[in-house]
Amino acid sequence: MSNSTPPSVPRQIRIRHAVQREIGRLIGPLWIPPFVFMLRFVMGYRIADVSALRAEYRRLREESDAPLLICPNHLTLIDSMIISWAIVPWWRYAVHFDELPWNTPERKNFARTGLTRILVFIAKCIPISRGGERSAVAIVLARVIHLLNRGEVAMLFPEGGRSRSGRVTSDSIAWGVGRIIAAAPGCRVLCIYMRGDTQESWGSVPNMGDRISISMECFEPKSDSKGARRSRDLASQVVTRLSKMEEAYFDGRK
Repeated sequence: MSNSTPPSVPRQIRIRHAVQREIGRLIGPLWIPPFVFMLRFVMGYRIADVSALRAEYRRLREESDAPLLICPNHLTLIDSMIISWAIVPWWRYAVHFDELPWNTPERKNFARTGLTRILVFIAKCIPISRGGERSAVAIVLARVIHLLNRGEVAMLFPEGGRSRSGRVTSDSIAWGVGRIIAAAPGCRVLCIYMRGDTQESWGSVPNMGDRISISMECFEPKSDSKGARRSRDLASQVVTRLSKMEEAYFDGRK
């Protein structure tokens, strides 16, 4: 498969997406409100400047129909859940389920049992085994590319896993991010840097009661390289952008 040619997705996969989307839409009003309640009032998280974040995300969505891939830094197991809550009010997901980004959680963390596989299914997740068989990873990437090209939003962590140093790292970049960008014409990348104000390193969840600071930068990575080199170049641009956002975050704390 060329790095710049959108891969084909079998009809049964497209049907699976449609079924997953509709089941999630029907069940969403039952699980989204209590889940957000848990984040806010049980775990005590607060999103800094949440109104401005949501306004900026809404502006980005309205200004272009180009594919949008969300690429956050990665410190905890629930980063994607907090980000989804931060950028769109929960009630919009309950009413407009299509606005919930597709997510690609690590299979061994979120889809090990029948119950967890059902839960991630209704939450618009496509589990991936990072470092797994190349053919299986390629299928997940092809599904994400297909979804982006039809106007849906997806979220992928370009660091390839939670950073063990607690800082944005380029040691294990997920080159698949570059492959996705290359195969989705005009793809914009929304880099999101997120960190709890008392969070020192990686972990399962942010510290209870923490205020979560989030910054966003949207850009369109470009590369004149070809093939695998192009994918690496595009993915590196994303991680470099996240690294600069992290520098700005810590500069702001001084």
